[in-house]
Amino acid sequence: MSAPLILASASPRRLDLLAQIGIVPASVIPTDIDETPRKGELPAALALRLAREKALALAGHEESYVLAADTVVAVGRRILPKAETPTDAAHCLDLLSGRSHAVFGGIALRCPNGKLLSRLVTTKVKFKRLSAREKEAYIQSGEWNGKAGGYAIQGIAGAYVIAVQGSYSNIVGLSLYDIALMLEGAGFVHKTEAAAEAG
Repeated sequence: MSAPLILASASPRRLDLLAQIGIVPASVIPTDIDETPRKGELPAALALRLAREKALALAGHEESYVLAADTVVAVGRRILPKAETPTDAAHCLDLLSGRSHAVFGGIALRCPNGKLLSRLVTTKVKFKRLSAREKEAYIQSGEWNGKAGGYAIQGIAGAYVIAVQGSYSNIVGLSLYDIALMLEGAGFVHKTEAAAEAG
């Protein structure tokens, strides 16, 4: 059995995604960092930097694997906010309506040997043109609250998506393909694998 895994994220979606591939972290310890973009920082660079900073911010767990992630939604070079108010949500919907946008997923894994692994996953998403009624209904749903880019593809907004190019789970919060590769490459063995090997 390998060292334990700590998920440095408060996102229940990331916890659910890991469970989908049989990975249950030993603990969940969110890290609190300043997520403000730097001057001139591009969306992809922001997602990767924040994931790395979150993984490094967790002190006192050098014996464990620490997994952190960040999701940034962008239309061109414009970074969309994590919607906290109906005004934020309306702004995001206006920018997403009838356009393609990118979802950048930064993933960082701090290993027990101190090494920091990271990768960036990019998914392209195309939204239909939204009517005023659809926008209003989505804002009323409250589903946008706390979501990067003001929407959750696994919810009502799934009906607005014309096409997805790349990892679907990256849009939800974590690319399962990429995290499985990273964990395997880092020598992490989860319970399901350990049981299979023992059997």
